[in-house]
Amino acid sequence: MIKLYGAYTHNIDAKGRLSLPAKFRKKLPEELVALLEPFGRCLYVFDEEGFEDYVDGLFEQKGGYNPRSLEDIELRSQISERAVDVTIDSAGRINLPAGLRDAAGIDKEVELVGNRGYFEVWDVKRRAEERAKVDVASLMQA
Repeated sequence: MIKLYGAYTHNIDAKGRLSLPAKFRKKLPEELVALLEPFGRCLYVFDEEGFEDYVDGLFEQKGGYNPRSLEDIELRSQISERAVDVTIDSAGRINLPAGLRDAAGIDKEVELVGNRGYFEVWDVKRRAEERAKVDVASLMQA
């Protein structure tokens, strides 16, 4: 599993390309998978193994994936059809398709947030709003 930490502010250019932080580029493979976060607030970007682990983790919550369950087959299909392959180009950028950016409310200025096995791509203003809703200090209290 790749381990990505930290937050970085970047801009998406007119063609939908996003420069990745050097610390992320050093750890990431060339081929990645982008997916709209389940609540539509941001994008998740995984390496291929991380994406499979993420999907498996979703099914673990309901007792694991059952290949004989029509519901499980359809759920997995719907998750996979929403995922988009993205490639890191020679300049260290990924191209985020307009449909994904629109769904996550991403325009130009974004915050990339490392989250262990993947990173998140947030609209800067939306990230600030979400950050204000959570008190990290509450984790430290006994």
